[in-house]
Amino acid sequence: MTAKKSKKGPTKGSGGKGRRSLEGKSGTLPAEQRHWYDGKQRQRSAQRGQGPGGQDGSRSERRPDGSDLLVGRNPVVEALRAGMPATRLFLANSLDPDERVNEAAKMAGARGIDIVEVTKTELDRRCESNGQPGAAHQGLVLQVRPYQYWAPEGLLDAAKGSDTPPLIVALDGVTDPHNLGAIARSAAAFNAHGLVIPERRSASVNMTAWKTSAGTLARLPVAQATNLTRALEGFKKAGLFVVGLDADGDAQIPDLDLATGPLVIVVGSEGKGLSRLVREACDVVASIPIGNAESLNASVAAGVSLYAVSRRRAEAL
Repeated sequence: MTAKKSKKGPTKGSGGKGRRSLEGKSGTLPAEQRHWYDGKQRQRSAQRGQGPGGQDGSRSERRPDGSDLLVGRNPVVEALRAGMPATRLFLANSLDPDERVNEAAKMAGARGIDIVEVTKTELDRRCESNGQPGAAHQGLVLQVRPYQYWAPEGLLDAAKGSDTPPLIVALDGVTDPHNLGAIARSAAAFNAHGLVIPERRSASVNMTAWKTSAGTLARLPVAQATNLTRALEGFKKAGLFVVGLDADGDAQIPDLDLATGPLVIVVGSEGKGLSRLVREACDVVASIPIGNAESLNASVAAGVSLYAVSRRRAEAL
């Protein structure tokens, strides 16, 4: 009798694989021998908020989320004038002559920023993929690096080292980036030293805030606090008075005697106002005298309060 031939193909229990294909090719390299390992570990640490913290006053890098796009002729020109870190300038190849376009191209070239001509359709596509569909880019788009926040301690040190009494604006749960940008613009106009925002449940410095601020955010420091209440307590220990804004405040901003000293103005969220813990951390809760309106928008309230503080300080000179 002839021997029974074995069945071709994978054997039972092999999961559809032959024995040879199931064998490992080689051993796995230890982590310390993988040239890419250190880079991945640093990236994971940064994503968990464990990267460089900026506690020495430098700006911390807590958002390693890639480049972003700033659109529109005025915002792009203002950002370039202010020295905003940028990597590439996109120009539509069918642009009409414009002083702002020429200035943007000249500044970008002087700083070594890549200048790329693309079609309007390509700019539309880039804006849409960046989460800005229908953005009015006006044929001019700037690719920028992620915003680098200050540490609250660094912002405090910078304010105390200036020629004027410290003036800081803290935002308690302001979630609209338009309001963040508008408040930054008012803060710069009335000589505030910077803003403080919470890491969570708050608007961040994104392109909407950049555009609303008209370039102000390129010059005004913004600090992120892990815990806003704790940051306010730290400011108080350093000698600053904390004044919260609320319609039911015990004092009125125009009559505030604390305005001439080192000050933190706290603006509450658009809907709920000051949170309980932040309110309790305030030395004074003050209101803005208004007429028939029930309340003011957060950015308007901040602007009015900063003007009142600026006026009191000018009168005290």
